[in-house]
Amino acid sequence: MCFTVSIMREGKLISAEEYYASLPPVKKKKTILPQLPFHNLVSGFSHPALPIITQDGLYLSNWGLIPSWVKDQESANDLRSKTLNAVGETVFEKPSFRKSIASQRCLFPVSGFYEWREVNGVKYPYYIQLAEKDYFSLGSIYDNWINRQTGEMLNTFSIITTPANPLMEKIHNLKKRMPLILTQEDEMKWLDPDLKTEQIKDLIKPFPESKMTAYTISRNANNARNNRDVPGIQDRVDYPELIEADNSLF
Repeated sequence: MCFTVSIMREGKLISAEEYYASLPPVKKKKTILPQLPFHNLVSGFSHPALPIITQDGLYLSNWGLIPSWVKDQESANDLRSKTLNAVGETVFEKPSFRKSIASQRCLFPVSGFYEWREVNGVKYPYYIQLAEKDYFSLGSIYDNWINRQTGEMLNTFSIITTPANPLMEKIHNLKKRMPLILTQEDEMKWLDPDLKTEQIKDLIKPFPESKMTAYTISRNANNARNNRDVPGIQDRVDYPELIEADNSLF
């Protein structure tokens, strides 16, 4: 699955506003864009407010989708840690997601994401990026939830996941999943609210491993109690035992 991401690039924090500006000028609202956060590593379990791009604008949205039909805060809190990701193969069937996948799809721009590989009972963190792009978009869905007690509206989203490609199958070797990475060509298709069900399903597929790159980082990234949102978290760290494990496979 995908629970931790970065929104920056080496030497320069990326701007979702810059990313948004690079998209074709369709249905863009001419409004003041929100002040955007930047992160070296941010976990979805803290439900951060992060930038998403919908068919009509750029917004801050909290990670962990809360469907509009949820009745109270307690139910919302219980559900949102289970909706950081939406499994692409069942997203049209699940009550929490089926309305959003049909007409409320969005792009979540990132510069990379993190995943863990388990070898001999030890978890090794990897940082994963695209080989030729500083930042890219994860296919996501969104919904707006209104707290009936306070009247407050909360924008929320979830990242679609797919079966792992061979690279991600090696890294995420227990669950063998990966986030839905969209090609530049497919980004605007994903945002089209008039897309038919079969057309949406055609976009939900593993991204080619040949266009991705990954390397191991410090196991300090394993401890959520530490401050992991620091530049050094993405520094490469090699582990001889992993090289030995890989060599033993051949």
